Amino acid sequence: MFYKDIEKLSSGRFKRQTGVKREVFEQMSDALTQAKAASRKHPSRGTPPGLSHADKLLLLLMYYREYRTQFHTGVAYGISESRVCEIIKETEGILIKDSRFHLPGKKSLIKEENHFEVVLIDVRESPVERPEKNSG
Repeated sequence: MFYKDIEKLSSGRFKRQTGVKREVFEQMSDALTQAKAASRKHPSRGTPPGLSHADKLLLLLMYYREYRTQFHTGVAYGISESRVCEIIKETEGILIKDSRFHLPGKKSLIKEENHFEVVLIDVRESPVERPEKNSG
């Protein structure tokens, strides 16, 4: 599935499909575009990439969200399994370097100002009635 296939989805369906809000997706896509543009020596040279930055980001998010293998993801995008691995590592690396997408650390979660409400659910096994063998 390519970005052009999901870009017109409603906000709720977009988040359901990708796992992130459209605004976050656009910020991630901008971060990828800026990082890739900054790393190019000659922006006007070379063949254009087969997948856009938005498609690469969508590939990464779908890989995470659906727990698909890299082989199956590659088949869906028409690329090899090794290229999927390269795209995932490259995209992850760029997003990790961008501070906008960092989660709070362990120390900030332990602070006293954070109040958590805990809900405990008692789950225990209960016997299931099953028919006896050879009971006709």
